[in-house]
This record gives sequence, structure tokens and C-alpha cells, in this order.
Amino acid sequence: MVLREGLAARTSWAVRSWWLCARMWMRAMASYRASFVLSTITGVVAQTLDFLVVVIMFQHTDTLGGWRLPEIAFLYGTATFCLGVANLLVGSADALGQRIVTGTLDGMLVRPAPALSQLCAERFSLRRLGRPLQAAAVLVWSLTALDVHWTWDRVLLVPGMLVCGSVIFGAIFVGGATVQFWWGESKEIQNSFTYGGATLLHYPPTVFAKELVAGVVFGVPLAFVNWLPSLRVLDRPDPLGLPSALQYASPVAAALCVAAAGLAWRAGLRAYRGTGS
Repeated sequence: MVLREGLAARTSWAVRSWWLCARMWMRAMASYRASFVLSTITGVVAQTLDFLVVVIMFQHTDTLGGWRLPEIAFLYGTATFCLGVANLLVGSADALGQRIVTGTLDGMLVRPAPALSQLCAERFSLRRLGRPLQAAAVLVWSLTALDVHWTWDRVLLVPGMLVCGSVIFGAIFVGGATVQFWWGESKEIQNSFTYGGATLLHYPPTVFAKELVAGVVFGVPLAFVNWLPSLRVLDRPDPLGLPSALQYASPVAAALCVAAAGLAWRAGLRAYRGTGS
């Protein structure tokens, strides 16, 4: 009981510390409202062009891997929304390598707030809302265009995959950033699993080799962001023939990702020796 209360208190303080740091950056950004509006609009337009590539493909074909445009839009909307929310909340963690090189991480470690919360909230910007807003619009359109027999589990799976997918991407952001404790500026590796992973999830699993699909189920669990739950929502067969229970396992995958990211962060902090300056 004491351990549980201690964990709850530390988690609450970490979230509060993140919010205090993020609010500081939001106040600074409020001084440039026109820049914020223009940047947000630019982000939405850029993301819209990204989806237009998919729409153009469907001008020359009716299906892609056996999936129709509304189904691809559902995959695109869920994956991009989850990535956008994770990038908004913890995307600044990829600056860890720069802080290690410049020695400014030491300043975070001596402040009376969790270093991870400070790092994730650093330069927090609502300009990043462009990606999840555009993804939400695509997702809403796909839901109106899809012919789905909505049952209670399918209804719950949609918000569930948005929450769990955001947590999974957030854990990958943090876990990938911790690699920089040992490899310095290696955020390209992190980007390959976050931005690259989201691009992978834009398309149905049927267009990829089964070995790759198995890798994002049993390796880096990106398939739990939207591929597996989408099979149930859209009533699609599983190309790997996996147990149907895995289509509901996104919360478990998210919890395991958070635990792994937390262990990696703690290991990185123990290995960190500072700049010596």
C-alpha cells in the first residue's frame, strides 16, 4: 500500500512538473499569436498534402492490398493522430542528445522536478496541434464513409486505440531518446520508429511482408497502435492468423511500452556521468 501511494505521488508530481514547464512555454508563445496561428495553419496544410498522396493513388485503383480508401483513411487518421498527440506531449525528448553534449542536462538534474518531465515539456509548442487536428478530420470523414456494423466492443476500440496508440508512441519517443545517453546524437534511430512507424501504419498490413508485420507485433509493438484493433473494427482477416484476443491487447502493449521506457530512462540516468565541466 505504501509503495502504491509513493508511486502515485511521484507520478502526480511528474505530471504537475510537466504541466508547469509546458505552461511557461505556452505563456512565452502567447506573445506571438499571429505566428502561432500561421504555424498551425501551415502544419494542417502540410499534413493535408500528405494525405492527398493517398487520395491520388486511389484515382488509379479501387483498393490497396484489398482495402478501400475509407479504410486506409481510418488507418491514416488513427496513426497520425496518435503520433501527433505523442509528439505534442513528449516529442521534445529527442533533444536529449544536444543537452548531453552541451552539458545543460546537468541543470535539469539538480532542479526540484523530474528531469524527464522537464525534458518532455521543453519548448512545448501548441503549433504541433496541426498534425492531430488534421488527422482527426480525416478520421471523422473515414468513420462517416465506412460501412461498419457497430457493436459495443468496436465502439470502445476506436477511442481506446487513440489513447493507447498515443501512449505507445510517447513511450517510443522517450525510449528512443534514452539511446542518446550512450550513442550521442542518434535521434534518427528514434525517428525511424516514430515518424517512420506512423508512415508504415498508414497502409494496411496486407501490403507488407509477413515478417515485417510480425516484427511490429512481437518486436516494437507498433501494430497495437491501429493495425490489430482495426482488424476487429473493420472486420478484416488477420494476415498472420493471430489469436483474436490480441486485437484487444493495446492497453497491455501500452503498459509494457511505458514500463520499458521507464526502465531505459533509469538505466540511462545511472550511466550518465555528466560533461565534467
